[in-house]
Amino acid sequence: MAYIDPHIHMVSRTTDDYRAMQLAGCVAVTEPAFWAGFDRSSPEGFRDYFVQLTEVEPARAARFGIAHHAWVCINPKEAEDPGFARAVMALLPEFLAKPNVLGVGEIGLNRNTKNELAIFEEHLALAQAHDTLVLIHTPHLEDKLKGTRLILDALKRYPKLTPDRVLIDHVEEHTVGAVLDAGYWAGMTLYPDSKLNPPRAVDIVECYGSERLWVNSAGDWGHSDPLSVPKCAAEMRARGHSVEAVSKLLLDNPRAFLEQSGRFVLDVR
Repeated sequence: MAYIDPHIHMVSRTTDDYRAMQLAGCVAVTEPAFWAGFDRSSPEGFRDYFVQLTEVEPARAARFGIAHHAWVCINPKEAEDPGFARAVMALLPEFLAKPNVLGVGEIGLNRNTKNELAIFEEHLALAQAHDTLVLIHTPHLEDKLKGTRLILDALKRYPKLTPDRVLIDHVEEHTVGAVLDAGYWAGMTLYPDSKLNPPRAVDIVECYGSERLWVNSAGDWGHSDPLSVPKCAAEMRARGHSVEAVSKLLLDNPRAFLEQSGRFVLDVR
């Protein structure tokens, strides 16, 4: 079954992972900017990273018939130094103009600090000025609910960023309702032994339905699984969900959100 992994950090994955994803049915990925496994020491390090996201990874993915699009930002894990963060953000307009960049992301909060929130809002202003999609990271900590509330409150101050063009990722059982009720898209990030896993994600679908929901693997530097999305499909099928229902969650939903960028085109039925 064809699927999209709409949030996966392929810079942290091997070429064998691309092959495995291709064989599992992956037809497209989108890769948000994120932490490199270490704190970068200069804005120029981010420039190199943005080139990797927008030039190197698309070429690597294309070898396996997988479309690759990117998002750019300075992520919340590296936003505690506002001066450094703003120097990186000065690079963003150059990369937002590239035809395979979908928008600003993944921005948001990590530890819910004052500096993180200030840089988050400056990213929102940038996205509003450039009329881009927005992909938002919610904390992976015990204060995820607090961080989600801070994010929802901040978004109200940027009314031109309509909810249908904003996705709030890493939702869990205690945050997904608030995100959906506010009209935003919600992303469920699947991991082998932390955060959501495929059975919990399917539980959420069964409780809330599949409107404005997607699933992704993140596939980052920690213990993660780049095949989490097709494993979610297998869990749905094992519970009796139809092929059409699975395809809606894994293919139709992410495509509907991403196509709003005007840059995401996928010739898959």
